[in-house]
Amino acid sequence: MSNRTFTMIKPDATSKSYTGAILDQIIKAGFAVKAMKWTKLTQEQAGEFYAVHKERPFYGELVEFMSSGPIVAAILEKDNAVADFRTLIGATNPAQAEEGTIRKNFASSVGENAVHGSDSDENAAIEGNFFFSNLERF
Repeated sequence: MSNRTFTMIKPDATSKSYTGAILDQIIKAGFAVKAMKWTKLTQEQAGEFYAVHKERPFYGELVEFMSSGPIVAAILEKDNAVADFRTLIGATNPAQAEEGTIRKNFASSVGENAVHGSDSDENAAIEGNFFFSNLERF
């Protein structure tokens, strides 16, 4: 079990100026930000990041969406980080997300669900390495 996880605040949330409120909710939930950057993915970068979904029917739409505007990428730290963050963000479908979760508060649909959260310790490391060098982590 790792104490770090990875997240992205997605283009739908950044375009609606939810970034500060989402970060505030993350920090109030006890997560420490260990790396963070505001960036925009190219279609190639989004395709590489989501390559695990390449054979799924939503892949093209996902790549298009994730490269449509700026994102905020971050590495977060807390005991039991991956599981606790998945609980904090809520279900992928905001209509099914628990009250008070990030997706319930800020997402509008399954496709535009405000945030990404790593689903395992292994993926948290891979995803964090995609965005951050060791010099950018604290």
